[in-house]
Amino acid sequence: MNGAADKNGSPAGRQREIVREVELCREDGTLNPDAVGWSRFPLHRCNLRGPWGRRKRWDFWCVTSKDVALSITYANLDYLGIVAVSLLDFGTGALRERVAVLPCGAGMHQGERVGDVPIHSDRCGVRLAVEELAEGTRLRAEARLSRRERLTAEVMVMRDAAHESVNVVIPWSERQFQFTSKQNARPASGSVRLGATTHLFSADTGAFGCLDFGRGIWPYTTAWNWASASGIQNGRCVGLQLGGKWTQGTGLTENGICLDGKVSKISEELSFAYDRTDFQRPWRIQSPTTDRVNLDFRPFFLRAQKVELLVARADLHLCFGTFSGSVVADSGERIEIEELVGWAEDFAARW
Repeated sequence: MNGAADKNGSPAGRQREIVREVELCREDGTLNPDAVGWSRFPLHRCNLRGPWGRRKRWDFWCVTSKDVALSITYANLDYLGIVAVSLLDFGTGALRERVAVLPCGAGMHQGERVGDVPIHSDRCGVRLAVEELAEGTRLRAEARLSRRERLTAEVMVMRDAAHESVNVVIPWSERQFQFTSKQNARPASGSVRLGATTHLFSADTGAFGCLDFGRGIWPYTTAWNWASASGIQNGRCVGLQLGGKWTQGTGLTENGICLDGKVSKISEELSFAYDRTDFQRPWRIQSPTTDRVNLDFRPFFLRAQKVELLVARADLHLCFGTFSGSVVADSGERIEIEELVGWAEDFAARW
């Protein structure tokens, strides 16, 4: 690969596309150089062998409609496991959640590849089952919110074999690295019930699912921005996958546009501009040197959460809202975005 610039003004040689299956790690646990790059489908086997405490593994799902967002988290940080189910009602702003905390991730089982091991968990009032079927991923969840109130969900997130996604290895060094698979714009159907209220996920409600699959060996201190949205815009199915901070200086990004199931990879680092004293003011997300990404994000809900442990700390500001502006596909086609529902977050941690 050389250092020539591609047609979008980004260094072509720094965005190697992987087209064959590959192992993430070498036998000694260090990063396999052949794994560095991005792919349109999840091709990596995440055979992590890093030091205890630095390994981070998570499967996160978020299913949005015009009315609600259902989130499912199954994460093992080595010293701590998290199993959580939450439902956000956009109309009322009510967030209902149940979180199970598992010391040292006791009893958790996660696959090395996307979807290769079903997730089953029944701990501390949270029951999960995530299974890959021929037509897609079935999400089932039940959470006891109080003595009288339960949240139950059964949702199918469809998977077309030709549907592309953003899969990338971020290489901080040969001993610290992350594989992420971000799969959005996947149509969803099903329902979630909270008490006596049932919310439906279907094409009529504009329902789409997003998977964030992560496996890696992380530094102790980190920070990131992440933004995602899926929906129909002028008859086209659009998925936005945008990130920042954590990839700077690595030569890779996790940025891409999924248009009617085909990914246009954006190799440029993006600029996230927002008011850290008031996260509910409008955000601005841009590609600084090209016109590939030109978006405003207007939050309608903010979740601010701080977690303090003996040797760890996490500070999250997660906003749900709408994106407007434009993005440009690899073909040069400009896609106008108007009030596309999604989320953007600011995260910092010592973990």
